[in-house]
This record gives sequence, C-alpha cells and structure tokens, in this order.
Amino acid sequence: MRTQRCTRRWHGDRPLRIAVIAPSRHPLREPHAGGLERMVWERVRTLRARGHEVLLCAPEGSDFLDASPPELVLPAVRWPDPRSASDTAYPTGHLKGHDEAMRGAMRWLGAARRRIDVIDNHSLHGVVLDAAAALGVPVVTTLHTPPLPEIVAAHRRTPAGARSFLAVSEHTRAAWSAHGVEASVLPNSFAAETWRLGAGGGGLVWSGRIVPEKAPHLALAAARAAGLPIAVAGRIGDQRYFEQVVAPLLGDRARHVGELGQRQLDRLVGAADCALVTPMWQEPFGLVVAEALATGTPVAAFDNGGVAEVLAGSPAAALVAPGDVAGLAVAARLLAARGGDRIVRGEVRRHALDRLSSTARLPEIEAHFARALQRQQVAA
Repeated sequence: MRTQRCTRRWHGDRPLRIAVIAPSRHPLREPHAGGLERMVWERVRTLRARGHEVLLCAPEGSDFLDASPPELVLPAVRWPDPRSASDTAYPTGHLKGHDEAMRGAMRWLGAARRRIDVIDNHSLHGVVLDAAAALGVPVVTTLHTPPLPEIVAAHRRTPAGARSFLAVSEHTRAAWSAHGVEASVLPNSFAAETWRLGAGGGGLVWSGRIVPEKAPHLALAAARAAGLPIAVAGRIGDQRYFEQVVAPLLGDRARHVGELGQRQLDRLVGAADCALVTPMWQEPFGLVVAEALATGTPVAAFDNGGVAEVLAGSPAAALVAPGDVAGLAVAARLLAARGGDRIVRGEVRRHALDRLSSTARLPEIEAHFARALQRQQVAA
C-alpha cells in the first residue's frame, strides 16, 4: 500500500509502526458512511503513503485490512430489518460481541507491543482506554464527538501516563475539558488530490448523513426561500426522518441524489455555487465544510459547534444563527452570486489548502505520535 518512502525519521532510523483503531459502526470504504469514517480512511492512506507501517483494527469489510491479523477485524453491524438501521443505536446483542472482539484485539496488540510504536485510537468506546495501561504502547485518542460518558469514565480509570488526547476543534477540546479530559487541538483535514477545484454554476448543495441533527430539511427550506435549486447527497441514517420530514420537501428543484462515492461527490460539490451546512447539534468539526472549501465552493452554515473554526478566514463564507432559515437563504443567495467566479473559487481553495489539507496537517500528526512515544520511553 505504500507509494512513497517517508523522508522523516521518527524512531531511530525507521518510520513509525502505528496501529489505527477505527470507529466500529461502519466499515472504512467508499461510499463513506460519514465524515468520521472518511477521515480515518484518509489517515490510514496518508500514513502508509508517507512510509509508516500501519495496522488497522476495523469492522470487517473495511479497506486496508490486508496487513491486519484476524484478531484486529471487528464484527460488522447487521440489522435484521434494514428499515430499522440507525446511527444512534445498535442491533440487540451487537455491543457485547463488539466489546469482546475489541478486548481480543487489545490482547493481540499487547502481545505484539514490540512490533508497534503507537496506537492511533478513533474508537467511540471505552475498551481501548481501559486496556491502555496494560498495553505498554502509547495510546493517542482523537476526540471526534461531544463528550461521551463511556469515554469519560474510562479516562478516569486510566493512569495519566498511558494515554493522551487530540480534539478536532477548540470547541470540542473545551467541551471535553469540562469533563476532566484535557486534549491538544488537531483539526481534521482533507486530501487535496481527491477534492479538486470545481467550476460552480450548479445551484446549491448539501452533503452529509441524513439524520435529524444534521437537518438537511432546513437546507431544503432555505433553498426554496432563496429560489435556488439544491442537490442533497448522503446516506440515509434515519429512515423515518427521511420519509416523514425530508422527502416531502423534494421535487424538481430539490433532489436527493443518494449516497455518492468520492469522485461523484467531488464533482457534485465542485459544481455548486454554494454549499449549505445545517448542524442542529454541537458539531465537533464539520468535515463537509472543509471539503466544500477545498473545491472552491463558498459555504453558508449554521454557527454551531466547531463550524466557525473551519470557516475562519475563508474569503467566501457566512455564518447564521442555528435554525435561522431566512438568514441562511439570504447568505446562500449572496454567496451563490460569487460561486461561479473563477478567481473567488481559487482563493477559497488556496485558503483551505493552507489550513486544512492533509499535506499541511500530517507533520503535526507525526509530531504528536513522536512525542507520545518519547513520553512512553522516558516513563519506562
């Protein structure tokens, strides 16, 4: 899987050996189930491209499991009735099997500790932290969500020297800090080569998981108020919400294009004059914001959670109060009027590349891993 020899040496005379623990609800593969899965998939890809040795612990069906032993393959989530599938619950009995599999993965990693320098943890369950003290390997956990009771409790049980934390935004860092979990801020990033400069000219776009907290129905209402066409792209994470709230708002000028692969989504977002982002929860980061900016597409968004940090300084962006559909419609009209300007789009993309591309962020990730390894060695 490697495409480039790493030019930085972080551990003696060789690249790092990293075990990446993925979130366990969805496989890491296209079409990505959400921004979290896309971000971790990209992390594995770029680390390997830099020459690091990466083992992946992830649900069966994920990419990049070629080098991983069976002990690191987690059970897939299987719903008896697909219509009951949810992003906020699990099928009966799944979590028990998941936790048993994760504990087995931790035992394998502990036994293989001489082959691993650092564990890059993105799991939303406490099992990894509970095992951290016994692993003998530094565990760096990225906080992708608002505070989760299970992670907070595991943090309190785990010796301080056995773990460290990164938060995807200052907003997320502060939220976890209020629960006693201290983290450094390391924003998410996108791959410049997979999000290309688009030409605009295609109205509005909304992308993401179709669930109530992402509120695509408010984007549809704003598009109607603005008198502009809109395309909604994304996986339906709540079937009842889609059928009862979103579907009635669709029509000739408001269409759901489904769950798209990377290239299709890149073309769709890049063809838009403005992207709408409508979180009605405390959005930890908002990867769809960064991805839209990467294509040069202006963004109008609800000011919720870490979204303002992602948009900070962009030459074509607007924030309105959460739930303010009329304000979002006004912002969308103003930004869409600039969204076909090649110069504006180029400036938007350049600003995003400087701040949020994986090229800009990867050295910071490597530095965090190196410091965690150094602290572990000093403690030992």
